[in-house]
Amino acid sequence: MSKKVLVTGAAGFLGSNLCKRLVADGFDVTGVDNLYTGSLRNLEALQTYPQFNFVQHDIIQPLNFTCDWLFNFACPASPPHYQKDPIFTAKTNFIGTLNMLELAHKNNARIMQASTSEVYGNPLQHPQTESYWGNVHTTGPRACYDEGKRVAESLFFDYKRMHNLDIKVIRIFNTYGPLMDPNDGRVISNFIMQALRGEPITLYGTGEQTRSFCYVDDLINGIMAMMHSDASITGPINLGNPIEFTLKELVETLSTVLGKPLPLITMPLPQDDPTRRQPDITLAKQILHWQPQVDLATGLKHTIAYFRQFVS
Repeated sequence: MSKKVLVTGAAGFLGSNLCKRLVADGFDVTGVDNLYTGSLRNLEALQTYPQFNFVQHDIIQPLNFTCDWLFNFACPASPPHYQKDPIFTAKTNFIGTLNMLELAHKNNARIMQASTSEVYGNPLQHPQTESYWGNVHTTGPRACYDEGKRVAESLFFDYKRMHNLDIKVIRIFNTYGPLMDPNDGRVISNFIMQALRGEPITLYGTGEQTRSFCYVDDLINGIMAMMHSDASITGPINLGNPIEFTLKELVETLSTVLGKPLPLITMPLPQDDPTRRQPDITLAKQILHWQPQVDLATGLKHTIAYFRQFVS
């Protein structure tokens, strides 16, 4: 009998890609999403599979469900979305996570928390290792997400200590690929959509700030490796691409892939926007035998092909 798996945030970018992988691997999958930022369009290809079921539900409200595995991926993930209603974002990360931990405890299920590189804030350590405690502005406009994810991690490890719950915590770095929302406000979707529309690329700050971009298929492989790992491996474990690019270099790579020059306009850097972000994935390599395989140019080609449908 296949495992019964619950995925929260199933209609989002990562959740929907994860559901596709789980169904392909033969799991019995129920996707849960309140559709606050997720889209049913992301799940259309799965609706014909009898082993996939969708439930519209907000995890801030308790959920009664039987499962063997639970992936907690519910939360607005891009700054424009999570800052739109910061109290809702914080409630999703605290109350929603608490509800999912209670559900996992009731089912004696393995549960994974999709945490984030944002727990490191604007880091003073570079690259970021899992032992780094971070440099987060606790009262700034990004705190609802940064601190929300930090408290979610705290809840996970408290449930491990108090109830010996089978937990997995991953810290996800910048990820991109098909099923991204073209208007989600993150840098790769912004740049690609502006380029496809023939608009200038909006570059915030000097463009020297760095990110490390992981293609979504690579990330899903890391997620599955972590979920299949021994119960003694709780994390947190960084999952991301350790190759660091400045945003100017991202524009240059995108220009090369598209085969055309991309004009720029510059804007001030948003408050608390990290200037450097790069994962140390030593633990993922050693423990999960995982590292990204898809280079940026190849990943951008696949992502551009997906985004073309949104350009009239």
